[in-house]
Amino acid sequence: MGLHEECGVFGVISEEDTDVAREVYYGLYALQHRGQESCGIVVNDDGLFSSHKDLGLVGEVFSEEVLSRLPRGRMAVGHVRYGTTGATRRSNAQPLEVNHQKGRMAIAHNGNLANAAELRSELELSGAIFHTTSDTEIIAYIVTRKRLNTPSIEDALSEAMNSLCGAYSLVLMSPQKLICARDPHGFRPLCYGKTSEGMYVVASESCALKAIGAELIRDVEPGEILVFSKEGIISKKEHCGKKQKKFCIFESIYFARPDSVIDGVSVHHARVRAGKILAGEHPVDADLVIGVPDSGLDAALGFSEESGIPYGIGLIKNKYIGRTFISPGQGKRLDQVRIKLSVIRESVEGKRVVLVDDSIVRGTTSERIVKLFREAGAREVHMRISSPPFLNPCYYGTDIDSREHLIACHHNVEETAAIIGADSLGYLPAERLGELIGGVGYCSACFDGNYPTQIPVDTGKNRFERKLSERAK
Repeated sequence: MGLHEECGVFGVISEEDTDVAREVYYGLYALQHRGQESCGIVVNDDGLFSSHKDLGLVGEVFSEEVLSRLPRGRMAVGHVRYGTTGATRRSNAQPLEVNHQKGRMAIAHNGNLANAAELRSELELSGAIFHTTSDTEIIAYIVTRKRLNTPSIEDALSEAMNSLCGAYSLVLMSPQKLICARDPHGFRPLCYGKTSEGMYVVASESCALKAIGAELIRDVEPGEILVFSKEGIISKKEHCGKKQKKFCIFESIYFARPDSVIDGVSVHHARVRAGKILAGEHPVDADLVIGVPDSGLDAALGFSEESGIPYGIGLIKNKYIGRTFISPGQGKRLDQVRIKLSVIRESVEGKRVVLVDDSIVRGTTSERIVKLFREAGAREVHMRISSPPFLNPCYYGTDIDSREHLIACHHNVEETAAIIGADSLGYLPAERLGELIGGVGYCSACFDGNYPTQIPVDTGKNRFERKLSERAK
């Protein structure tokens, strides 16, 4: 079990009709690291919504032919998905489109509701019929119901936020408006910018703004709702300051792209800082520092700079393995790690290597990577991890759902080192996490158990998904 990425949301609004679908396509490409299960785009052509969604990577789902069929328009929203709530099915692909009494709506969501099970049960008991198993549909239901008794879609969203608990960064499109919102804790990133042509762009990360030539204006504040329309930009802050900021620290360690800036902090610099802390906390005599691609590379650079041990390229990642990769069956001896990663023997043979990675979950991947280095002739392999040990499940979007499979819950550092075959192992101390982003205001519950919201009572799969899982066995 490895960690999976989050979802990515993207939206654009232009002063005049243009090829907005293509702009979103480029933005989603920049956010592909946040989700490889499915993707989709919805275009607003003067109130008429046109869409295309499917399972697969952006380049697989959107060919030139598909993009050319989507109309020009003033607005569009897009989404790349890795689902933590909801199975990998085409019906769960986003953006989700809704037709309701007051008009149409398309919504894209990044995050995970901690109270999704309770909300879904309440809605079902009141007569709601769900077509997906994603908690995004729960948000859509609540917003549309609130819309019946509110003067605007943004007011409906604000009312809905009173019921939502957990992580959500949203991009919502109505016939006349593009709206974005970030939960009051600010768990997941969300920002907006503007192109030289006057197009406003909303994205999960600033790297996606740069992909279409937009300049970052600022991050959306925790609890803030931004409304983009012909009248300009309106900021609604009635939910701001109601909760303590709890930005997911693992965004800076692993999820986000290193060229992104989140809440004013460079992701690259945060990871370099993590590597420097590791070098100070867990020094070792070695000949070479090597990072595990991709998120371990920046931390390895920091370790090298702080320790004075040379930084080297010794591990190559196959960048062409996507969701279409056919995994070998249980009876096959073929190791997926060997297909995805390859060690450069000439770089590591006979050397003492510091191997820097972002995390250890079960330990199986780390064990295989260490074995690759041993087979390539490395004399010593010292593993350094740029995060603390995972000790708790996450209820806010990270794919860590059980203590049962977390190696750190059952073995101490020395035992874990022995299991993965490393000569030594060192984790980033939990008490120093704040140094990565320059202060407080982050969630580290997966490391320390300090949850900023009530822990969900029901964390199991949707009952329909259970049946599908049982049939697949």
